[in-house]
Amino acid sequence: MTSQIITIGIPGAAGRMGRMLIREIDAASDLKLVAATDRTGIDAIGEDSGLLAGTGSNGVIIGDDPTGLAIADVIIDFTSPSASVAHAGMASEHQCALVVGTTGLAETDEAALRAAADGTALVYCANTSVGVTLLGRLVEQVAAQLVEGWDIEILESHHHHKVDAPSGTALALGHAAARGRGVDLDDVADMVRKGQTGARRKGDIGFAVLRGGDVTGEHSVIFYGDSERVEISHRATDRAIFARGALRAARFAAAANPGFYNMEDVLAG
Repeated sequence: MTSQIITIGIPGAAGRMGRMLIREIDAASDLKLVAATDRTGIDAIGEDSGLLAGTGSNGVIIGDDPTGLAIADVIIDFTSPSASVAHAGMASEHQCALVVGTTGLAETDEAALRAAADGTALVYCANTSVGVTLLGRLVEQVAAQLVEGWDIEILESHHHHKVDAPSGTALALGHAAARGRGVDLDDVADMVRKGQTGARRKGDIGFAVLRGGDVTGEHSVIFYGDSERVEISHRATDRAIFARGALRAARFAAAANPGFYNMEDVLAG
């Protein structure tokens, strides 16, 4: 599948993340964009993807047929849950590696990605930032040490266009904290507080969500003890970090055997 130059296909090429990926690919000497698609009926269909992304003409025209992505070594998908599942099936059928950074996937969607990974290398990650991946490791370690008498709260902030809450990254951090505690997040997650909620339940992992402006992404995991507090935070100031992380994942996927991977695997590789 791989060669010296890794070829890339981008669904959702007209979106903010798609255009960012195209710019980062253009700047990389070992990557080449060969296919770009988006939803049928949008104005960008038929346009040169490089011109749309601001890199200059690259000859890759944005189409609306997802199967056109199959010519690439790796497809990088930041679209929607339903589209990502469809792209995973197509990638598996054509043995294209796939990187999925889409958030808001249901358990059934994730199961579909795992099934598709039987036929190709598939990297699925709620956040492709290297810094966030390392944050998850730290959260798991700290949660394992700060148990009795310590409460965990996760705070996340994003721009007002984001459609899912809590963010996929916040949930991933919650899972990391739960692993550290040796519990299932579904049993201890406290997602909504309103009205007479009663005292905070011992062992819960709380979530708080902020939406506004153009916030790229901010996540904090706060450990509250008696008379002390430990905070671990990550703040993204440029969406380019997600694109760069996705390209790192694409390089990994291009050389990997069929299987289901995450950013931890990418960093370890």
